[in-house]
Amino acid sequence: MTQRVFLIGFMGSGKSTIGKYVARDMGWNFIDMDHLFEKEQGCTISQFFAEKGEAAFRQEETKLLSRLAKENMVIVSTGGGTPCSDENIRIMRESGEVIYINVEPEILCKRLSTAKASRPLIANKSDEELLSFIQSKLAERDKYYRQATIIVDGDKLPFSSYRFLIEMADNNE
Repeated sequence: MTQRVFLIGFMGSGKSTIGKYVARDMGWNFIDMDHLFEKEQGCTISQFFAEKGEAAFRQEETKLLSRLAKENMVIVSTGGGTPCSDENIRIMRESGEVIYINVEPEILCKRLSTAKASRPLIANKSDEELLSFIQSKLAERDKYYRQATIIVDGDKLPFSSYRFLIEMADNNE
């Protein structure tokens, strides 16, 4: 039986919201990787990036992911870029179900336009620049996101269906 589920997808796709709901519904623990990273490092991801660079961040992110891949009865909301390395996507696939919450760029843009201030990567972008940024990043990440064991339409699938998908994946193994 699956002991862990990793939710992947672009920022604003609903990974944390869905993860909390499904974990509560299943009686599992929920972990938001970005929040845990910041708690353990004692600084924001933006500060870590500024002080130590992206390579150091990705290295620490992989260490954290490897640890979480050993937890049981857990749903993990990953950062948007977490699955975008061969090593990270392999770790997730070998240790649990990987659900890609696929959301159309226009919908992501609408969701993220109100949250720009709290997301450093998109903070100073106009709506047009934001849409272009989203489309570009999704194109870069697509080959990793598509390696998920389950791909869902994040704009249409009701939260209650995720538990069913996880349980059905167990029955197909």
